[in-house]
Amino acid sequence: MKKGFSTIMSAQFFSSLADNALLVAAVELLRTSQAPAWQVPALAPMFALFYVVLAPFVGAFADALPKGRVMFISNTIKIVGCLLMLFGTHPLLAYAVVGLGAAAYSPAKYGILTELLPASLLVKGNGWIEGLTVGSIVLGILLGGQLIGARVSGFLLGLDLPGPDLGIDTAAEVAIAAIVFLYITAAAFNLFIPRTTAPLQPIQHGPAWMVRDFSQCNSRLWADKLGQISLATTTLLWGVFGNLRLIVFAWAAAALGYTTAQASNLAGVVVIGSVAGAVAASAMTKLDKATNVIPLAIVVGLLMIGLNVIRDLWVAVPFLVLLGALCGFLIVPMNALLQHRGHNLMGAGRSIAVQNFNEQACILVLGAFYVGMTRLGLSAFVAIAVFGLLVACTMELIRRWHRSNAVRHHAEVERLLVIARTDGH
Repeated sequence: MKKGFSTIMSAQFFSSLADNALLVAAVELLRTSQAPAWQVPALAPMFALFYVVLAPFVGAFADALPKGRVMFISNTIKIVGCLLMLFGTHPLLAYAVVGLGAAAYSPAKYGILTELLPASLLVKGNGWIEGLTVGSIVLGILLGGQLIGARVSGFLLGLDLPGPDLGIDTAAEVAIAAIVFLYITAAAFNLFIPRTTAPLQPIQHGPAWMVRDFSQCNSRLWADKLGQISLATTTLLWGVFGNLRLIVFAWAAAALGYTTAQASNLAGVVVIGSVAGAVAASAMTKLDKATNVIPLAIVVGLLMIGLNVIRDLWVAVPFLVLLGALCGFLIVPMNALLQHRGHNLMGAGRSIAVQNFNEQACILVLGAFYVGMTRLGLSAFVAIAVFGLLVACTMELIRRWHRSNAVRHHAEVERLLVIARTDGH
């Protein structure tokens, strides 16, 4: 890997670690403040809100400045959102501000990979970044659970630090204060990300033009015979995964009687499978063979339904490891193929913004759907069954869609695969 890759990975790890630790702290803050039950699952769509609203602009912003600087600015916004939550702003609104920073961060994070690495290393680079991202998601949830736990929060609250009294009196508040330092660490790594030789694309037009340009980029990627398949797959998977993190809290409470801290500890086991699956995919899957993994997504959906019959911790642990491994093995090559097609069609920053728009819109829609089920009083078991069936059935439709493309548009699909094969060696 090229110089600077490890710095990018470190910055991404700490930023994502903080995002997910903050999610657990926000859940605890809502529960201890006796907020309505629907507000907990509402955290996921609130985080996704600015991904959708600002999608036409963040890609152009990421292409107009050095990617390291964009990532630093984005982490600074996350720090502001974290501090807002700490000092009294409603957790849903504060977490939306953190989502604003994440929305600006993502095109730069993925875009710099296509600028720094040749196509032959793109799947491997994605294996690292997706493995670290998924790992940081689970470890962040695990860390958040530890921070709100009685032992760690009691120790932190008992520290007698010099300075003014900031009014930090609860486990959730002291956890959020600790998470601020994770964001600061990520921002520090951002300062050392090298400048690539890729030319900058200054913003030369107004918002109306940028919305039209984004719409055209979105249409272009959906019209591409490989881009549309990889985009549809990653959109659905991230949409489900973005909400499943919160559904697990409800499932663990209903199936195992777990508290927030205990549920976050259980989520930590998924990191073993997800990282292993991501690393295996980066070593075993070539760019032009990425679509061969689509049937695995159908299996993921069916396994999600199987989660409903588990009542034993010793069955849940290996089951979640397997589920994580399949997700990691599936997402890495499809993300790499999507980035490759997007980079060729419109540039790194804009293609990632299009990807984020679709994925986060799916999180927003599915999250709103789950919030609606919660407000109607439906159980976590019903929600998991619905999500599992949705994944399995939709992925079967995507598999048939790709097969139809291979038959009806054989020449175009083969030409695109040749490009991926040529660039990938």
